[in-house]
Amino acid sequence: MRHVPRFIAAAAIAAVVGLPFSAAQAETPADTLIQAWAIDDVISLDPAEVFEFTASEILGNSYQPLVGYDVNNVSDIFGVIAEKWEVSEDGKTFTFTIRDGMQFASGNPITAEDAVFSLTRAIKLDKSPAFILTQFGFTADNVDDMIRQTGDMTFEFEMDNAYAPTLVLYCLTATIGFVVDKQLVMENEQDGDFGYNWLKTNYAGSGAFTIREWRANEVVVLERNDNYSGDAPAMVRSIYRHIPEGATQRLLLEQGDIDIARNLGAEEIVALQDNPDVKVLDGVKGSIYYMGLSQKNENLAKPEVRQAMKYLVDYATIADTIMKGKVQVHQAFLPKGFLGALEETPFALNVEKAKELLAEAGLPDGFSVTMDVRNTPEITAMSEAIQATMAQAGIQMELIPGDGQQTLTKYRARNHDIYIGRWGPDYQDPHTNADTFARNPDNSDDAASKPLAWRNSWDIPDMTAAADAAVLEADADKRAQMYLDIQTEHQQVSPFVIMFQEIEVFGMRNDVNGYIIGPSFNDNSFREVTKDR
Repeated sequence: MRHVPRFIAAAAIAAVVGLPFSAAQAETPADTLIQAWAIDDVISLDPAEVFEFTASEILGNSYQPLVGYDVNNVSDIFGVIAEKWEVSEDGKTFTFTIRDGMQFASGNPITAEDAVFSLTRAIKLDKSPAFILTQFGFTADNVDDMIRQTGDMTFEFEMDNAYAPTLVLYCLTATIGFVVDKQLVMENEQDGDFGYNWLKTNYAGSGAFTIREWRANEVVVLERNDNYSGDAPAMVRSIYRHIPEGATQRLLLEQGDIDIARNLGAEEIVALQDNPDVKVLDGVKGSIYYMGLSQKNENLAKPEVRQAMKYLVDYATIADTIMKGKVQVHQAFLPKGFLGALEETPFALNVEKAKELLAEAGLPDGFSVTMDVRNTPEITAMSEAIQATMAQAGIQMELIPGDGQQTLTKYRARNHDIYIGRWGPDYQDPHTNADTFARNPDNSDDAASKPLAWRNSWDIPDMTAAADAAVLEADADKRAQMYLDIQTEHQQVSPFVIMFQEIEVFGMRNDVNGYIIGPSFNDNSFREVTKDR
């Protein structure tokens, strides 16, 4: 694999991340895309572990899946590393054929052995996103028999049930389905860890870009992969700078020091409208903003309290001010655009109604509670607005700020009272969100599957059974109605205060073209970016 000479790359990187290598740039390099974004949620670069927005986007531009879909028409599924596939008569086994002639960035050829290794490795490592694959009946004990190589370029994927074929294929588009270079990963294995400790901070993919460097809460640097099987990107490198403040991003964008600003607030977006050197690009995402209420907290476990808190968010005002142009009010776990999405919004700010519910719960004077808050400007501003309206009914909410890694780690350990965050679907099938918001097969602390319902200690055997039934329904209309029914109940009784669906907004220099905002963050693509210079 060829690289940019290190002294040239180092000079370019130093100049744009603020290191004392050269004077400030009047404009970004013509062959380098520079984005400012809050990237403090990056915990790992291993496809078997990545489950966060920023890292998903990074991997989407540096790895390749077996299958993909058209971001403008997600029902159009096509092969990427897989050339084709067949489904057995009983619907339980997929046979995949790998496309000839593809290489990893290392120069190693891509074969069925790499695909089998990638999938079985993810299941055996059993990190947070493993449930995307284990839902098909795979375990560490049986996966070697169920996902098996049958030839140099073919393998079989045998499941425990005949699931909807589109569900299976969509799951393989998730980051956990990205194919890694077995030879390179295993060269870096230590003590039987499948190369996990190495791949957390390194790279073994075949996408348009390679990952050259990640410095936590500072920078991620990607470089063009000269062994990429598709059209070569125009950009030699792409750099993410950790700059969470929207006002700072706006200033850098207007000065030409960055190409794209990713965390602009409503005020910054309005201020940029009249700048002839800047354009605003937006796209509706599948991501939703919500609050998760831990059922380990005895007050939050009361149904009346959960209901009251849904009446103590000023959804309309937040959407029209703090998050203007960046969200739309949405109160169900399936985003608009998904099969079976529920679009009713029954909750609005109603302090008197909330007080009545709190009194019914035996808490007429309210109570005190904490909420973990990622310290980005928008999440902080939303949290402060929610804190104020909660106080009107006597709920005293202490905000505990932290970076993305800190708050996520605490949330995943079920050590929170309330967590405010956003959730993006892992694939384009309704089960992706039903599986995490409305399904919890094992509520024990050492459960193998740890979806959002588990994180909030919500034990729901009946709703879990309903979600399990929906995933096996072959008739699309019947299946859609099943998800509508689940959401209607979930909306009223769950410990989730679902508030908004995200509209992703970029501020972008006018000479930058070809950036694709996809429905999921791993669909965001800068492979085709060019600069008019």
